Amino acid sequence: MNKKVYFAGSIRGGRVDAALYQKIINYIKKTDIVLTEHIGKSNMSLKAQTKEIDVHIYERDTEWLKSCDLVIAECTCPSHGVGYELAYAEAHNIPVYIFYDKRKSNISAMLNGNTYFTIIPYETEEDIYPSIDKIFCRDR
Repeated sequence: MNKKVYFAGSIRGGRVDAALYQKIINYIKKTDIVLTEHIGKSNMSLKAQTKEIDVHIYERDTEWLKSCDLVIAECTCPSHGVGYELAYAEAHNIPVYIFYDKRKSNISAMLNGNTYFTIIPYETEEDIYPSIDKIFCRDR
C-alpha cells in the first residue's frame, strides 16, 4: 500500500494508447501513488519543446525515478524516452514491470532479453489488472 509508482508510457513517440495509460494509472491510484499521472492525459503536446523545458522534464523525471518504489511501463508504442527511463531504473536497482499488447506489437529484444525486467504480455485490457494486483500483492 502507498507505494510510489513511476508509470512510463509514450509521449512524443505517439499517444495512441493515452486512454489506456489513464485507465491503468487510475487503477494503480486506488491504493498507491502514481508520480507521473500526467502520462494519461490525452491533451499532451507531442511537439519538441525548448531546451530549457526539456532540461526541466529530464531533471523532474529523474528525481521521480530516484524516489519511486517501482516502475510500471506500457511499451506497446515504442518510445526513446521510455527506453531511457527503463535503463535508468535498472541502473538504480528499481524494479521494472513492462506491459505490452502482443496483438499490436513486438517488444524490443533489448527489453525482452534483459532478465532484470519483468515482461508481461497481454491480449486485452482486462488481462492487465490481475497482473497489477500480483505486483502489489493485492487480494481481488
